[in-house]
Amino acid sequence: MGDDDGRAEFAGVTATGVVEVRHDVAALDEPGFWVVVDTFEGELTVVRMRSVQRTEHAEVTGVVAPLVADPDLSAWSSSLDRSAYERGVRAIRDRVAAGDVYQVNLCRVLSRAVPAGFAMAELDHPVRQGNPAPRHAYIDIPEARLEVVCASPELYLQRSGDRVRSAPIKGTAPTVHEMLPKDRTENVMITDLVRNDLSAVCRPGTVAVDALLAPQHNPGLVHLESTVSGVLQEGVRWADILGATFPPGSVSGAPKSSALRAIRDLEPVERGPYCGAIGYVDNDTGTATLAVGIRTFWLEHDRGGTRWLRYGTGAGITWGSDPEGEWWETALKARRLLALAETVIARSE
Repeated sequence: MGDDDGRAEFAGVTATGVVEVRHDVAALDEPGFWVVVDTFEGELTVVRMRSVQRTEHAEVTGVVAPLVADPDLSAWSSSLDRSAYERGVRAIRDRVAAGDVYQVNLCRVLSRAVPAGFAMAELDHPVRQGNPAPRHAYIDIPEARLEVVCASPELYLQRSGDRVRSAPIKGTAPTVHEMLPKDRTENVMITDLVRNDLSAVCRPGTVAVDALLAPQHNPGLVHLESTVSGVLQEGVRWADILGATFPPGSVSGAPKSSALRAIRDLEPVERGPYCGAIGYVDNDTGTATLAVGIRTFWLEHDRGGTRWLRYGTGAGITWGSDPEGEWWETALKARRLLALAETVIARSE
């Protein structure tokens, strides 16, 4: 196989050429550069790449161009329509009232059929320019059936030697001043969950909250981001790390086991790469960067030959959640990227 049989791009790193495709977590402890896509449901695909180029990562600068005021998104269908989503919010509030759970991230998957001329490679550049993100990823590895464009603002795990860091995001609004008290409550709750997750694989006394409720500005919206870090215990393997921390707390809820049960009960379709982990493990340098797979497009092919572009969006639900407000938060998170995708699809028809 040549270097044109697969490509993955991350911030400052480009990998080409497939050596092998694996689905076992033990591969991540073996030598080489591994592209990683782990679905929210835990279906892991890792691909060892032949060639790796590292460059100085250049952030997109300048003013991000505004989109059309009211983009036509009628071609997109949602796994939960507005009424179903709002019912789900009310159901979660009932579970909170009963003491079963404190927070659940309720998500919906948006889907749109795309024409034969559409290519994910042509979506990547507009997304980079129109919605620049610190955890951007582009993965095109046909052998592994991976076609992904990710504009995630959120760090799931970063590793350098025995040091590990996570930066959960919770709280979303058009501006910092429009954040609600429940946004801050959500973030603190999930930050504590991430701290507990990392404590299971880190040396006692090394896990710390390095930043709490820091504003992170993105095109069209603002998030609250916290940072948790620690030093891994000796002998810890990737199976241990993922076992303790996956799926990410910010896209599941707290307590995690109860939140995952609610998600299984209320969401009608699997999330796939959305809300999973997307990134790389580089055992040649002892580093790794995995994003939370939000703000993510992926392409799927059904048995009839139709190609489906999918995109997920969601919101953290607590007792203080308003069903209508949570629906509009999911729409706010999706609107800009769906509009960018529509401009690319229109050119391919």
